[in-house]
Amino acid sequence: MSDTILETAGLTKEFRGFVAVDGVDLRVRAGTIHALIGPNGAGKTTCFNLLTKFLQPTRGTIRFKGRDITGLKPAEIARLGLIRSFQISAVFAHLSVLENVRVALQRARGGSFDFWRSDEVLHVYDDRARELIEDVGLSEYVEVQAGDLSYGRKRALEIATTLALDPEMLLLDEPTAGMTHADVERIVALIRRVRAGRTILMVEHNLSVVEGLCDTITVLTRGSVLAEGDYDAVSRNPDVVAAYLGSADA
Repeated sequence: MSDTILETAGLTKEFRGFVAVDGVDLRVRAGTIHALIGPNGAGKTTCFNLLTKFLQPTRGTIRFKGRDITGLKPAEIARLGLIRSFQISAVFAHLSVLENVRVALQRARGGSFDFWRSDEVLHVYDDRARELIEDVGLSEYVEVQAGDLSYGRKRALEIATTLALDPEMLLLDEPTAGMTHADVERIVALIRRVRAGRTILMVEHNLSVVEGLCDTITVLTRGSVLAEGDYDAVSRNPDVVAAYLGSADA
């Protein structure tokens, strides 16, 4: 059994009396793919925002590699190697695919992003950028402006820029949201491909996406943990079935 890399205890978030996340205990094992799923309004993204400190919990603790990170800021979380993506694709639309990844790689300089640097200076990142672009299946789009990519390929580019930050743990927020069936298959295959040597926690609402992909699935409903286990266990859980079949507004 792998060691726990990320752990929460009693994680709770209230908004003026509304409890969005209610006492969540979560344990993610290093080197695994762990999904946080649930019907709409289950508290998945709120929980994700708590883990990456875009929201401060009302109560509870968060530990990463044994360290209490509950009081840290988002940038401090990222520097520890806990890197996230967002539901809305975040790329520089007027830069090429290569330039987008190259900007992310500039983090290795330890300073600000050098948009004004000469091409000669920035080309030092090209080989690594092309490797990452190949990893996410975008090699034929290297010189294409990011704004001209399909939605699914923009998400793949975002994963490449996230990987450029060399995360120890990758957090993917709804990576397949709004995609066509073909794009969903492409992103699922991509997640399998980039998992080597990393831990991945993904927020998802679709059980079919995590089938065969995730080692552990935690199901949330109304802000609380409803069930946890592998795909076979949670997909056959009658409480999970009821939550999905009757909870469009849950």
